[in-house]
Amino acid sequence: MSQLIINQLSITYNNKQLVNLVSTHESSIIIEDSLALVGQSGSGKSLTLKTILQMPPKELNVLFDYECSFDLDSKNIGFIPQNPFTSLSPMTKISKQFFCPMEKIDQLLQLVNIDLTFKHKFPSELSGGQLQRIVIAIALSRNPKILLLDEPTTALDSKSKNSILQILKDLKEQFKFIIVFVSHDIESIKNIWKKIIILKDGIVCEKGNTKDVLSNPQHKYTQELIQSNFKNREFRV
Repeated sequence: MSQLIINQLSITYNNKQLVNLVSTHESSIIIEDSLALVGQSGSGKSLTLKTILQMPPKELNVLFDYECSFDLDSKNIGFIPQNPFTSLSPMTKISKQFFCPMEKIDQLLQLVNIDLTFKHKFPSELSGGQLQRIVIAIALSRNPKILLLDEPTTALDSKSKNSILQILKDLKEQFKFIIVFVSHDIESIKNIWKKIIILKDGIVCEKGNTKDVLSNPQHKYTQELIQSNFKNREFRV
């Protein structure tokens, strides 16, 4: 099984601490299956993801010490951004967005429950949920060891969100890659990802098994997240 162990992850800017996921005196974070990073906007979730992606903003001072059972590089990392519309070329048909044989494209589209006729369409002809599934298929075409997802369901309607989450869960179990899933939506991770880290202003409030943390939250901030559930969000079909 693939494994990523984070021994230290600290991000500063002009001596100001932005993220302190793991410091030198704390126990390492071991990711073997799936990890959800949860918190409000500005809590440091995306910066953490960019650090694992090895693409943090150049002006930041980053300390990232890790051990990995595979090379943590672009060949083994799949990345799913929040907005699929910005991930795809608007003037290119879906089939041309992949860099693999047509037979494999068909297999990947079937895995994410996309009609094969859609490969002849342009992105503007598909919904946000359909496009996000295609972006997932493109990421899978590289056979990643780890999949990083930056709030991929935030702007989707409930039906599309649940569909994508189930697809991701099924694919993870089938292909055995690691998932690191960034979200501010407790409902998106409640019954899906095994471990959770709650971030507030770049600091870890709580971490552990997802079911344990969410069923018995110890930190006031975690309790507030669960109670609010961030229902006031913008959706697109």
